[in-house]
Amino acid sequence: MGSIGWLKQAIVRLRMARPPTTLIELGAGDGSLMLRLARAVRPQLKGVALTLLDRHRIVDSRTLQAFDELGWHTTVVCQDAVEWAQSTERARYDLCFATLFLHHFRDRPLEGLLNGIAIRSNAVIAIEPRRDALASLGSHLVGLLGANAVTREDAVKSVAAGFAAHEIGARWPAQEDGWWTDEFHAWPFSHAFLAIRTSARAECTQ
Repeated sequence: MGSIGWLKQAIVRLRMARPPTTLIELGAGDGSLMLRLARAVRPQLKGVALTLLDRHRIVDSRTLQAFDELGWHTTVVCQDAVEWAQSTERARYDLCFATLFLHHFRDRPLEGLLNGIAIRSNAVIAIEPRRDALASLGSHLVGLLGANAVTREDAVKSVAAGFAAHEIGARWPAQEDGWWTDEFHAWPFSHAFLAIRTSARAECTQ
């Protein structure tokens, strides 16, 4: 399953009581991933206010126009994610996305980032590299797909910096009552972490 497939499945798995209308992506890059997701989830999600946060502004006007055509209002914020997490800004988001982003941080910076996400979000979806033998093997074989030397090196480093077991959840700051969390192997090469406030989760009808 590709990244968009896992993101869609993760949204369903969160079982949000109401469709999210305020979203933020950390480490958003050029915004293309969220644009693909926006196209994949229409018309279920509409009237969305999306914030794309990254240290560099590389979202072009065509991408912003494409969001507009889908009825998504998009704001681009140029800021370091750790600084955002530590700032006094208190905007609250229904759902925070972090895709192939958290593995760039370790220990205290990661804990600080997760704390900021917990303060500012009702739910979070993180899809990260999986650190295991299968992913390690795959990272060493990306050259067979025509990847250049930089991509091959990045793939190996990303897997080595990835997550396994419950390593993200162990750093999640809100483990007391009030949060539902899930962490699992997103087959074949990814690792997923989900969290949602229990007050924002739909009650099970079964």
